[in-house]
Amino acid sequence: MAPSSITVILNPAAGRGRVGRMASQLEAALREVAGEKPLRLLHTQAPGNGVILAREAPAGSRVVAVGGDGTVHEVIRGIAHSDRSLGVVPIGSGNDFARMVGLHGLSLEHSLRVALGDKTQAFDLGEVNGEAFGASVGIGFDAQVAHKALSAPTFLRGMPRYLYSLFAVLRELKLPELTLEAEGKVLFQGRALLSALMNARTYGGGIPITPGASPHDGLLSVLVAGEFSKIGVLGILPRLLAGKHLGHPHVYEFSGRSFTVRYDRATPAHADGELLQTHSTYEVRIHPAALRVAVP
Repeated sequence: MAPSSITVILNPAAGRGRVGRMASQLEAALREVAGEKPLRLLHTQAPGNGVILAREAPAGSRVVAVGGDGTVHEVIRGIAHSDRSLGVVPIGSGNDFARMVGLHGLSLEHSLRVALGDKTQAFDLGEVNGEAFGASVGIGFDAQVAHKALSAPTFLRGMPRYLYSLFAVLRELKLPELTLEAEGKVLFQGRALLSALMNARTYGGGIPITPGASPHDGLLSVLVAGEFSKIGVLGILPRLLAGKHLGHPHVYEFSGRSFTVRYDRATPAHADGELLQTHSTYEVRIHPAALRVAVP
């Protein structure tokens, strides 16, 4: 069904500033693709601004996120549980949501046409501590690495920045105690490196953490990496990057509609790669087919 109007939210900082540098080119291309459709172009001014702009979009409209997973995450939070649909033009460093909905690898022109087009599909929508997410929640080691990356030296970018942060976290690694529950039943209890509660197969820019996950089955795919030593972490990482970590004796898989993730101390978490407020307990659930997304 054709949207009543289109609101485009561009994040100039996305893709390490690429969206900002391309802004005039993107705006011209968007106006051309939109043709006669009513179109509003908005730029985010600060982190969190995308949530507010998306929330203010007219009822029944298409809200298009131009940027990376962080931009998409903010727009999803703004339109969750409304009659607005989501369009995505993936220009970021991770683009795991775009992978999940079948947009990864499309040309920019094709992405624009899809984002403004009439074809949509329903996808499951995640929720963590009352806040919507699209593709992933990660708690523990990976979120600690992301947190550490914020204070890494500014001259480090990309993989060197990630490796610096990883070894900094590894040096002071002390695993928290995790209790994972679903419907009052304890599924896992013990020291844990990380837990990932997934709507998508990948996070972190294509890491296949839960290869069997589907955004259409009304379920979260959950992976727990249990007790690993520092050497054990370095051993499992190459297997994780290659999607060969399942079957390891300290890797556990679960699926279900809602989970309580409880730690013995405050433990960092991220949703769609965006750091969340740090808590010791995270309530995570899925809403089946609750988000309409423009697809090819």
